[in-house]
Amino acid sequence: MNAEIITANSLITLHYRVTNSDGFEFISTFDHRPATLQLGTGELAPPFEQCLIGLPTDTCRSFDLPPDVAFGAHNPDLVQRIRRSDLPDDAMPEILANITMQNAAGQQFTGIVRERDDDGLLVDFNHPLAGKSLRFEVDIKGIL
Repeated sequence: MNAEIITANSLITLHYRVTNSDGFEFISTFDHRPATLQLGTGELAPPFEQCLIGLPTDTCRSFDLPPDVAFGAHNPDLVQRIRRSDLPDDAMPEILANITMQNAAGQQFTGIVRERDDDGLLVDFNHPLAGKSLRFEVDIKGIL
């Protein structure tokens, strides 16, 4: 019997792990039940989905993704100083807190507070994994 092959819209069950180049684990299902995910719906980040397409069931693989393939380079232009007076309700979130801001067009962006002082905040609006080399490990259990 031939193994099924993962396609762009497959519903799959798998174990997966994402680590950085130092081995720090961002997420893993290997110590829990496998995840069931629908590809093409945003449940899994596109760079990881691309690694899966074409793989057969019962496959274990590791993929090393450089920053430009994973979540892109860290863009210094996305690190913004936000004046205290521009914060909603004059809030002053703690360092490493997530903060959501809205631009003039009404789009919302979430960033991480990197610094705070009496005048305001320094907020990084890059993806938290931008600029990082990542390893994506998978164990494909099945295609539903």
